[in-house]
Amino acid sequence: MNRKKKINQTLKAKAKKANAKLHSSNKPAYISKAERARLAAEADAAALPQAD
Repeated sequence: MNRKKKINQTLKAKAKKANAKLHSSNKPAYISKAERARLAAEADAAALPQAD
């Protein structure tokens, strides 16, 4: 690869990474199956005293 192409390639790669950092995804954070089960158990436990 010639020098100009190599420099251009690295600059484009850096610009692409910087741009990707600016636009984070709207995807919700991952919650593990165990964590979901714990949260559901807490919600059930909180719902029982209110029924009494």
